[in-house]
Amino acid sequence: MPTNLGLSVSDVVNVAVSLTPTAAAQRNFGSLIIIGDSGVIDTTTRYRQYSSLASVAGDFSNVSPEYLAAAIAFGQNPQLSQIYIGSWARTATPARLTGAPLTAAQQAIANWTVITSGGINLIINTVPYNLTGLNFAGVTSMPGVAAILQTALAAASVTVVWNSVYNNFQINTTATGTAATISFAALGAGTDISVQTGLSATNSGAFVVQGIAAETPLACITALAQLTNNWYGAMFAASVMPADADYVACAGFIQGAAPVRIFGVTTQEAAALIANNSTDAASQIQALGYSRTFVMYSASSPYACAAIFGDAFTVNFNGSNTLYTLKFDTVIGLVGETLTESQASALNAKNCNVYVYYSISSGTGAPIAILQQGTMANGTFFDVIHGTDWLQNAIQTAVFNQLVTAKTKVPQTDAGVTSIINTITGQLQQAVTNNLVAPGVWNGPPVGAIITGQTLSLGYYIYAPPVSTQSQAARAARQSPVIQACIKLAGAIHSVSVVLSVNS
Repeated sequence: MPTNLGLSVSDVVNVAVSLTPTAAAQRNFGSLIIIGDSGVIDTTTRYRQYSSLASVAGDFSNVSPEYLAAAIAFGQNPQLSQIYIGSWARTATPARLTGAPLTAAQQAIANWTVITSGGINLIINTVPYNLTGLNFAGVTSMPGVAAILQTALAAASVTVVWNSVYNNFQINTTATGTAATISFAALGAGTDISVQTGLSATNSGAFVVQGIAAETPLACITALAQLTNNWYGAMFAASVMPADADYVACAGFIQGAAPVRIFGVTTQEAAALIANNSTDAASQIQALGYSRTFVMYSASSPYACAAIFGDAFTVNFNGSNTLYTLKFDTVIGLVGETLTESQASALNAKNCNVYVYYSISSGTGAPIAILQQGTMANGTFFDVIHGTDWLQNAIQTAVFNQLVTAKTKVPQTDAGVTSIINTITGQLQQAVTNNLVAPGVWNGPPVGAIITGQTLSLGYYIYAPPVSTQSQAARAARQSPVIQACIKLAGAIHSVSVVLSVNS
């Protein structure tokens, strides 16, 4: 048998492996962030994700504003799959040293009872604290370890706690604002415990947050938007809710934010029920014509807008006949309002939503509460903004993925443009399937072969001029001709007129 390896099989059969580039994912248009001031989440972490109300309860008390708002959002049927909770520094914040999570083995009490002269060094509010002689021989739990550290740091005016949810130590200053500072733990004399506590800079997962001055709601929501694109809808749930002027400022930011987002405001102002009053939040935001903020009136809950988010954000845009209209929906966790006709008219005129009781059968039947009208501040229906935001992102993502994942280039030819149109068509067809788009009469200006008054039999029409009509500059820049799409929304029936002709 020959001892050499012989010729390569690749000389006869050559197989090359080419991995397809990863496609971009569509954005989540069912993601809500509830912004509160409980101080549970620090201003460096800024937000956390929760998949259930039980997980929220692991961090927040069941009377905290964040929990109460989450209970409304999660309480709808079907139920949201997740929410975010963000941190608002409504007042100046303390400095915090958060330790790395400790494993079960690291938490073993035997690791601590052998230490009778522990040491750890910290700098708190610029003052060094060199702790020595710490005796843990009698501890029986991790909170017991925290209590010894608390006693040793009494002069530093801090709180030391063991967080059993995240399995770490936390040290918080009682001082707040920019003067509140803290360092990572450093090597101490005797038996060093800086690493054993997880409070050292060498512990992966440990981090320091310095105190900050109080921030406005606008500064907070701006910071959260800069941190992540994960959330789409936002609302506040705080011990002291933002003032109307703050809501107006936040609404202005959301109106111009990129990527697109929406903002919910709950008003409990009695002035909202008065037609000729223009000082309430609903009136002010409506006057500015904002299409990305909705206002909801509720006398019973300052977090009522969470019901609209919880109701609307469960829609699956990739399903069949899954689109909604908020009007007529019943929600869970809210008390319906009993309004007079004039009060209801005042809210309607201000495009202010409300969960309100209706009497059936001329007042003789049991009343039923429903949402109305499901509009943004400028009168555009919530589902139109929500649906078209999804459609814009779906088309943008699909075309981007076509360009990125194509094995060869998309040529700057009519055939290449047609392939892009086919990609767009696929997303528009899904909009027909989920009931966002439907056949109807085009009332816009003429586009391509479509004229005003013509029926869009598919619910949409896509037009692109021939590549030969492009300018040389556009050709040189490798631009596609402008692709235009006429789209007819399916809309929804919100009222019915019935004429009964009776003859005896």
